[in-house]
Amino acid sequence: MKKDILKHQLVPEHVVLNDSEAKRVLKELDVHPEQLPKIKTTDPVVKAIGAKRRDIVKIIRRSATAEEFITYRLVQD
Repeated sequence: MKKDILKHQLVPEHVVLNDSEAKRVLKELDVHPEQLPKIKTTDPVVKAIGAKRRDIVKIIRRSATAEEFITYRLVQD
């Protein structure tokens, strides 16, 4: 029986950005995709959400103190 890792309480929400969202985020942050922190194509969450190489993933971490912290990762091999 497989567990859905996306439902685990310690795994933050991951969302693959579409092209227009990715362009907006890169412009807002004033960075090139290669300047973003990386996440591997072999990462279990990347596989679970169907992200592909060169996709940008938005990670939304929730906490009692910071409420919501958003970060972005570039998927790479």
